[in-house]
Amino acid sequence: MPIVTVELVADPDRPLGVNLAQSLADAVGRALNSPPGQTWIRLRSLRREEYAENDVHVDAPELPVFVAILERQPPTGAALLAEVSALTHAIADTVGRPTACIHIEYAPAAAGRISFGGKLVQ
Repeated sequence: MPIVTVELVADPDRPLGVNLAQSLADAVGRALNSPPGQTWIRLRSLRREEYAENDVHVDAPELPVFVAILERQPPTGAALLAEVSALTHAIADTVGRPTACIHIEYAPAAAGRISFGGKLVQ
């Protein structure tokens, strides 16, 4: 049930791909070894004018991609490190940005705090 929000800082000269959300869903699903239909992607775009870093100018190829992931129970330890690496590479390859531009934030475990169709995830 991973829900993954991908927010790309976008340059108007580099439009997002037509099927980027589906491509991300497929790549992230493979990275997480998720069965079909079980990884959900929410793709958002943040205009370059709405993003900044203090005292520097960020060139277009280096614009960041912010990723938030909600899982029933996030992995820990070595499994978390492996998942971060797999997700980082899958997302970087799909959006065409260097791995250094991919920033992943894990939400606390969803079990007991999220429901689908009125059914609480346990």
